[in-house]
Amino acid sequence: MRAEKQILTKAYVARLNGSPFFIVVDYRGLKVSHLTELRKRLAQAGAEIHVVKNSIFQIAAKEAGVGELNGALTGQMAVVTGQKEISAAAKALKNFGAEFDKLKVKFGYLNNQRLEEAAIKVLADLPSLDVLRATLLGLLNAPATKLVTLINTPASQLARVIKAKAEKG
Repeated sequence: MRAEKQILTKAYVARLNGSPFFIVVDYRGLKVSHLTELRKRLAQAGAEIHVVKNSIFQIAAKEAGVGELNGALTGQMAVVTGQKEISAAAKALKNFGAEFDKLKVKFGYLNNQRLEEAAIKVLADLPSLDVLRATLLGLLNAPATKLVTLINTPASQLARVIKAKAEKG
């Protein structure tokens, strides 16, 4: 392998090892301006997209421990990686794909587990991690709030009765 290709392969191995996920997309037919817009949207989601040669990415994926991609790399492809949550990147790809029919999600990997296109669409429909945390905390907090209200009810009723007697007398 030529020195340039080895350098590119090492860069992609480092990118794959530094990201908990990657999503492979087919960008055939997208204009440069559209790809620039997609890069901006993915940057807001904490992700980035890189166009890569199939053969180089195949070698990089194998070296990164992803395993054999079994001929899944065909056509013009780009790889989305990121440091944050996969659902934000998947949501950005889904919204962009709805606007521009040219972008097609092929597959992805999350923690070395393969995700097909349908699973990535499900991840795109999930609320953000902050919303999920807030929902969970609300569910955990609700029983405690009800318990405090239940314990305080007799005391507050007694206080109202005493106040009413004092105002009458």
